[in-house]
Amino acid sequence: MTACVTGGETRTESVRAGVAEVPDDVDVILVHDAARPLLPDDVIGRVLGALGEGFDGAVPGLPVVDTVKRVRDDAVHETLVRDELVTVQTPQCFVASVLRAALRGGEGSDCASLVEANGGRIKVVPGDERLLKVTTRADLDRVAAWLVSDTGTVSDTSSK
Repeated sequence: MTACVTGGETRTESVRAGVAEVPDDVDVILVHDAARPLLPDDVIGRVLGALGEGFDGAVPGLPVVDTVKRVRDDAVHETLVRDELVTVQTPQCFVASVLRAALRGGEGSDCASLVEANGGRIKVVPGDERLLKVTTRADLDRVAAWLVSDTGTVSDTSSK
C-alpha cells in the first residue's frame, strides 16, 4: 500500500496524518524524517529488534560528545551528566497500537516523547552518524561526500 498525505502544521500533526493512512491490522510502525536521506539497513534491524524484547518503541541514538549546560538568562544553571545523554535519530519504531494511542495526546518533539508521556517504554539502540539530519548547506555537503565515498559518484547539489 502507498499513500501520500499532506503534512500538518507541526511534526506531530504530520505523523498523525501519516499514521491515519496505515491499515489497522499493522503491528509495527516506523516513523522516519525525510531530512535524514541516508538510512543504513542495520539501523532498521536494531529498532525492530527492540520490539521483540518487550519494548513499546525504539529510537536510534548517539552518545553526546560535548559537555551540555542548561542555561537560563545567559547564566549556567546546570551542567548535565554527559554519560546519561544521547542525541536521538529516526527511524523511530513502535508497536502500532501504542503509537496510535500516544498520538491521541498532545504535541511532542518526536514520537518517542509522546509514547513516553503515555507510559510507554522506549529502548535506545545504537544510531549511525550517517543518519545526519540535513538542515544546513554544510550538512548537505557532508551527505554528498558520503555518497561519493560509497558509490564513486554523486549528483550535483550546488544549485539546490
